[in-house]
Amino acid sequence: MFARIYQPAKTAMQSGKGKTRSWVLEFEQSAARRVDPLMGWISSDDMKSNQVRLKFDSKEAAVAYATEHGIPHKVSEPHGGKPVIKAYSDNFSARRRKPWTH
Repeated sequence: MFARIYQPAKTAMQSGKGKTRSWVLEFEQSAARRVDPLMGWISSDDMKSNQVRLKFDSKEAAVAYATEHGIPHKVSEPHGGKPVIKAYSDNFSARRRKPWTH
């Protein structure tokens, strides 16, 4: 079973960086999911890919855990985004490049 170690990105509903400091170890699916014919739910026999998600404080701790338990893993580095420092009043600034209209 192959594992992926990554730092989660913020959701679209967040403006801050909450809950993005930790590192996550998730197992990839070993079998395809299937649709239950009666209820229409999507299910899988693979418990690890559906229910096991381990959180660590650092990347080194996650890698150490995976190597200690003999889990093959791949580390995905986070993409460094450009920090945007902007205030609400900047929308109405006289130095604004584009006019603000509806």
